[in-house]
Amino acid sequence: MAGLRLGPLLRYVDREAGDTATVWIEADRPCTAEVRCDDGAGETGGAGGSSRTFQIAEHHYAVVTVTGLRPGSETAYEVLLDGRRVWPPQDSGFPPSTIRTPAGPDEEVRVSFGSCRWAAPAEGEHDPVGPDALDTLAAGLAADPSARRPDVLLLLGDQVYADETSQATREWLAARRDLREPPGAEVADYEEYTRLYYESWLDPHIRWLLSTVPSCMIFDDHDVIDDWNTSASWVAQMRATPWWRERILSGLMSYWVYQHLGNLTPAELAADELFAAVRAAPDGTDSLRAFAARADSDPACVRWSYRRDFGRVRLLMVDTRAARVLAEDRRAMLDDAEARWLRDQALEDPGSYDHLLIGTSLPWLLPPLIHDAEGWNAALCRGERGGPDGRWARFGEDLRRRSDLEHWAAFPSSFEQLTDLIAEAGSGPSAPATVCVLSGDVHHAYVAEPDWHGGGGPAARVLQLTCSPVHNSIPASIRLGFRFGWSATGRRLGRFLARHGRVDEPRIGWRKTSGPWFGNQLMSLSLRGRSAVLRLDQARARKGGGTALATVLERELTDAETTRTARR
Repeated sequence: MAGLRLGPLLRYVDREAGDTATVWIEADRPCTAEVRCDDGAGETGGAGGSSRTFQIAEHHYAVVTVTGLRPGSETAYEVLLDGRRVWPPQDSGFPPSTIRTPAGPDEEVRVSFGSCRWAAPAEGEHDPVGPDALDTLAAGLAADPSARRPDVLLLLGDQVYADETSQATREWLAARRDLREPPGAEVADYEEYTRLYYESWLDPHIRWLLSTVPSCMIFDDHDVIDDWNTSASWVAQMRATPWWRERILSGLMSYWVYQHLGNLTPAELAADELFAAVRAAPDGTDSLRAFAARADSDPACVRWSYRRDFGRVRLLMVDTRAARVLAEDRRAMLDDAEARWLRDQALEDPGSYDHLLIGTSLPWLLPPLIHDAEGWNAALCRGERGGPDGRWARFGEDLRRRSDLEHWAAFPSSFEQLTDLIAEAGSGPSAPATVCVLSGDVHHAYVAEPDWHGGGGPAARVLQLTCSPVHNSIPASIRLGFRFGWSATGRRLGRFLARHGRVDEPRIGWRKTSGPWFGNQLMSLSLRGRSAVLRLDQARARKGGGTALATVLERELTDAETTRTARR
C-alpha cells in the first residue's frame, strides 16, 4: 500500500485561463498519484488529474497536472495513491488544502518572498535563531482561513543547507557513514539530500503552507555548498577533491526533482525531453545523472532560469549560480545565452505588463561600501595590481572566498548590463509602473533606489527589494558592517578601495530608502493595475507563548509621498 512521503506541494496555478495547476508529491513506492478536487458541495467534481510516479535513486515522485478548475474559485483537493486517500491526513489540524484560481488577469496579485531558511526545530524545542517566518505565516493563515494569503511564494535561494546540517541530521549521517571522512557532516550524495528536504518540508506548518500557496524557487550557494562557483580557481580546487563530483551531481539532481520541476508550466513539462525520458524509464536515475553531469561541465547547455506571468505582472527568476562565466578576464554573472534570454523576456511585448519582477538570489544594489569592495576585489583578482599571478591577486582570491564577495558588484560588466536592461525595460511610452529586483542572501532586509546620473532615468519606479533570512541568524559584527556600509564614511572608504583597484565609478548612484532590518522576515508586494504596495513582516515571539508576524513597513511604491512605517 503506497504512502505519501513528502508533499503535496502546490507549485503552478494558471493566472490566465485559471483552469490548471500542478501538484508535486513523493510517494514511498511506485503508484498512481491522483489529485481530486471538491466541487464545493463535499463531492468530487470534474477537476483533477493523475500521473504515474517516476523513480530516481529508489525514490518515487509525481507531478500531477490538475485541469478543469473554475476561474475565480477556491477549490479544496485531496491526494490519492493507487486510489487510497493519503492527503489530508485523518488527524489534520489544518484547514483543507485548496487551489485558488484568479477571476481574471486584472485581479490583485500578492507576491511574498524571502530566502535563507534553516529547517525549524521540532515543536517544543528551543529555537536558537528565533521564530521561523514561514512557520509563523502558516500558523496565522491556518488560524484564520479567511485571511488574505499570498498568491505566490517566491523562495529566493538556500531552501536547504547542504553544508550546515542540523544536529539531528548529523546524527543521521553518522549512522550512515564515518563523518571523519570528507565531506564530514555535510551531505555527500542524493540520499542525503533527500534527508534535507524531509527535514525542512515535513515541518507540519510548512507542509500545509506549501500545499495551499503556490511557490516558485531558485537555488543559491548553500543549496549545494557555500561559495558555489565563486571563481575558476575555487571550482578547480573543488574538482580535485574525491567527494566533490558526487556532491555536485547529487545537488543538481535533487534540485531538478524537488525544486525545478515545479517551476515549470504544464506546457513546459510536456515539452521537457528529460522529464519525458525519466517518466518513460523504469528507473530515471541514469538519465538524470547524465543531465547533471552535462550541467556541471557545460553550464550553458542548461537553463534553470524561468518566467512566470501573473496577469499583468511578469516574473523573471534568474539563475545567478550555475550560469556564471568564471574566467577572470571575462567574468560574468550570466553567460551570453542566459543574458540574451533575460533581455528577451524583459523586453518582449512591451506594454503587456504593469510590473516587472526580477528574482535574483543575490542583490543588484548593495550597501555602497560593499559594492565598491567587491569591484575592487574583482580588479585585484584579474591582476589590476601586480598581474594575475601576483601577490595582490592571491590576496584578492583569498579575501573573495572568506568574505563572500560574489554578488552582482563582483561581476562589474554584468552589473552594468543588468542596470542598462532595467533602464530600457522601464522606459518608453509602454513602460511598466515598477521594475523591482527581488533578492535575499545577505541576512537582512532593505529597500534601495537608484539615481541615474544626469537625470534621464526610466519612467518606471525602480527598486531593489532585499529580504532575508526567513529563518537564520547573523552575527552582531556583520550587522554593524552592513549598517556602516550605507554610511557616508563607508561610502568614502568604498571609493578609496575602488580607486586603488582602478575601478570606474558606476553609471548610477543609489540610496537606501528603508531599512536595514534584522530578524526572520518576509516581504510582500500587493500589485493591482499600476498600484504597488510593499510590506515587510517580521516573526516575533508573543508574550505568553506563540509567535506572530509584526508589520514593520507598509509603503505605497507608486506614490513616493505615501509611506507608512509601523514599529511594534
